[in-house]
This record gives sequence, structure tokens and C-alpha cells, in this order.
Amino acid sequence: MLILDSIQTLACGGLFLLVGYAIRRHVPLLMRFSIPAPVIGGLLVALFMLACRHWDVTPIRFDTAWQQPLMIAFFTGIGFNASASLLKVGGRQILLFLALASVLAVVQNLLGIAMAKAFGLPPLFGVITGSVTLTGGPATGMAFAPLFEKVGVHGAQSVALANAMAGIVLGSIFGSPIAAMLIERHGLRPASATTAGADTPAPMAATAPEQRTVDPAYGGLKSLVYMLLAMGIGAWIGDGLGRLGVTLPSYIGAMLVGAIIRNIDDRLGWFGLSTRAMELIGNTALSLFLVVALMDLHLWDLAGLALPLLANLAVQSILVLAFCCWPLLQLMGRDYDAAVMASGFTGFMLGTTANAVACMSSLTERYGPAPRAFLVAPVVGAFLIDFTNAIIITGFVNAWH
Repeated sequence: MLILDSIQTLACGGLFLLVGYAIRRHVPLLMRFSIPAPVIGGLLVALFMLACRHWDVTPIRFDTAWQQPLMIAFFTGIGFNASASLLKVGGRQILLFLALASVLAVVQNLLGIAMAKAFGLPPLFGVITGSVTLTGGPATGMAFAPLFEKVGVHGAQSVALANAMAGIVLGSIFGSPIAAMLIERHGLRPASATTAGADTPAPMAATAPEQRTVDPAYGGLKSLVYMLLAMGIGAWIGDGLGRLGVTLPSYIGAMLVGAIIRNIDDRLGWFGLSTRAMELIGNTALSLFLVVALMDLHLWDLAGLALPLLANLAVQSILVLAFCCWPLLQLMGRDYDAAVMASGFTGFMLGTTANAVACMSSLTERYGPAPRAFLVAPVVGAFLIDFTNAIIITGFVNAWH
């Protein structure tokens, strides 16, 4: 048996991450459904390990020590992107859209718990197949999986992956048709053709201007140092809350510290943060985290759970689509932009923000631009919902554990 240490495991993950990108480029269906490259590469290894298990062979053992810090780095990057100035751009629309998404995340968990009980499964199984993996996507699912394992959900990582991946596919399938149906049924059209070209997702464009430096490497280094600082302080916060008996995922403290630093910088300009550098570091950490986590995934843990997962996904999909028809369409203005937002809402409440943007783009190519939708939906789906969803998940874990 080949035993890889943490660095070798990370290197192997990086290699299969590149393989995932290569496969996605050559398989249009994977690109169409916005399947993340790390998931493709990591699943190849997981499927190989599953096949080897059939013959009672364990060819490789991974040391996933880097998985935790990479996951925390990604969510810290989300914290650094949570600028209060973004809320001023979309104002009431962003807050309302976030509130609707948060309410639905709660309902997803309640519905998941009901479905889990119907199949004789632990209530928290319904939470991990609810907002953890549908609203949160694969990153949140894999991040929370160890916590759910500790509180009694066997095979939580495998369940999280399966549910998140199915959600991504369903979000891609349903996102555009539900909005097209609303547009045609209510005769909705773009308010003006003069906004053409404004329908590109630009949540980060609304952030505070970056501080430019002469040496580009210095900006990246500074961003990395601030991220590590936030992770270190966040670890102290997490330890303190843990001693008080509060169950929180390990990244919450770092994400909050990152958000505080970001908003201080927006207001006072003390740190000169680079949004692009933070995004690059966070996205790189996410890709490596996912591929390493998936390589060590035990897919055999899914045996016997296919029917509960499929039944839950069917009911959850109906819930999201019904929510888009009413009340989301009504409360967001019952106009063309609201219908396009419904498409994005379906995309990220079942899958990821990438699904949301892809669904909205296909609609605007057909019907015309929807600038308000492309401001509101990506801002909420990209990071604001991660804050409220983490609070919701933590509340359910503490209530049902």
C-alpha cells in the first residue's frame, strides 16, 4: 500500500485538479451543468478507491491534514469579500432577496428533517440533505461533514457529496425553465433595451476601490498575511465559543474576523486590501480543499441511502420551484428582473452561484438584459447566504443534537 504524507497528498490533489479541468474542457455536458473541476478530479480517485474496495484492496492511504486549513482559508476569503458597501448598491432588493433565501434555507432543513424521520433516519440527516448541501453547495457540505459525523450522521461526507452534486444538476436543469415559464405566463419583458451589456455579473465591482502597489507580489503577500491573521484570531474565537458549549464550524470565527477587517478597511483604508488577491487565494484554497476531501471520500457509505436521497431531492426541488413562483416573484417586483432572479435563486438554492449565473445568462441571451437581477442574485448567492446559512445550520445542530 502506498502511503502519502500531507504534502504528497496535496500534490496528488493538485494533479487531479488539473485533470478535472482537462476533462471538463472536453466534455461539454459537464461544462453545461457547471460541475466543478475539483469535484471531477476528486471523484475519479474516489471511484477508483471504491472499485479497489470491491476486491478488498486499499492501494493508497492519504494524509488529509491540509484539508482543514484549506477549508478555513476559503471561508475566510468569503468573509473578506463581505463588504457592507455592496448592500448600499442593491439596498433593499439585496436584503429582501437574502431574507427570502434565508427563510427557504430554514424550510429546507425542516422539510429534510421530516423526510429523514419518514425513512427512520436521524433528524440531522435531513439537515445535511437540506440547506447544508443545497443552499451551501459542495464546499459547505464538505466543511460541515465532520461535525455531522461527530453528532451521529454516518457517512456524512459521502451523503454531502451525493446530495450537493445532485442539487447542482437539478439547479442547472430547473433554473432556466422555471423563469422562462414565469416570463411567458405573465408577459414579462426587459424594461429597456438601453441597459444592454449591463447583465454581466458584477458583485465585486461594487466593492471599495483596491489599493494598488508598485510591486504586484506585495499585494498578494499582504492579502495572504491578513488572511492568515484572520484565521489565527478566528481559531481563538472558535476555541472560546467551544468552551462555552456552542457548536460552531471551525471556519466561522475566521470568516467573521475577515468581514470585520474588510469593513474597517472600506471605511478607514488602513489595510489596503486587494479584492482580487483575496478572491484568488480563497478560490485556490477551495479547489484544493474539495479535491483533497473528495479523494478520501468513502462512497460505499452511500449503500442503502439512495431512496431517501432521491425522495428528499424530489420534494426539495418542488419546494424551491414553488417558492420561486410565489412568494419570490411577487416580493421581488413581479417584473422581468424578478423572473430572472427566480432563475438565479433556483440555481444557488439547489446548486451553486455558478449555476445561478449560467441560468440567468441563458435567459438574458434569449429575452434581453436584466441588470438588477445580475446585481442582486450573485451578491447574495456568492457569499451573503453563506453567513446566514452557517448560523441556520449551527442552530439546527445545537437544537437537534
